[in-house]
Amino acid sequence: MVNQYEVHGVTPDGQEAGVLAFAQQKRLAFKEQVTLYTDDTKQVPVLGFKARQVIDLGATYDVTDAAGTPIGLFRKKFGASLLRSTWELEQPGYATFVGQERNQFVAILRRFVDELSWLPYHFDFVHADGRPAFSVERKWGLRDSYRVNIPDPHLDRRLVVAMAVGLDALQSR
Repeated sequence: MVNQYEVHGVTPDGQEAGVLAFAQQKRLAFKEQVTLYTDDTKQVPVLGFKARQVIDLGATYDVTDAAGTPIGLFRKKFGASLLRSTWELEQPGYATFVGQERNQFVAILRRFVDELSWLPYHFDFVHADGRPAFSVERKWGLRDSYRVNIPDPHLDRRLVVAMAVGLDALQSR
């Protein structure tokens, strides 16, 4: 089993705009790593993220563009995540955002009942002053599907895509 991801774009009127990226989580890696490509042939990379350290209780993941240039990072805030998962996303030269599971009741249920890992989760990432930056919402369905809303026009969309894939790939670790 391996996690695979397809990132689809949506037009302003809500219509499907096609596949923007394809990813496959690297198997049996000592340091978690995910590369996103233009399509499932995995010939042309778009961006990726990789853990800085092996043990990932509070690991930092560096996000790079296709050329390997850093575009940001994200990390799980271990202590704050004991009852409600909390992540930090940093876009250098712009801002650091904190994202937390929206529903604390669902967050606690998912921690203590393994059979409920299918429950949808929702993360809201905000600026330091509380303004919304973006959200990631897991939708109900047979296949995992997420809706990402980015109201902040200055936020690097590639960084948000990496964070959304990271939430799915890393959330149950």
